[in-house]
Amino acid sequence: MNGQRLLTVTEEKDLGVVISSDTKSSQQCIQAYSKASRILAMINRTIVYKSSENLVRLYKSLVCPHLEYCTAAWSNDYVEDKVLIEKYRDDLQE
Repeated sequence: MNGQRLLTVTEEKDLGVVISSDTKSSQQCIQAYSKASRILAMINRTIVYKSSENLVRLYKSLVCPHLEYCTAAWSNDYVEDKVLIEKYRDDLQE
């Protein structure tokens, strides 16, 4: 543009969703997993009374939204990504 070269990027973040040049959702899943891990660690550090009822409420209100945001756009063909996101849900049910 006007004699200047535009930078080439491999991924772009828009409205909290990472879109890569190869249209794979792996980076989005990794970021969602990372954010959920940080929130769970914060809950573990700060909550003193850890009844199962309180932990489930905190999980559903603070962690699940990050894991569920834009899941409809994620492809089920990427098994590793699905396993990464579903890890916390399976651990909670045990």
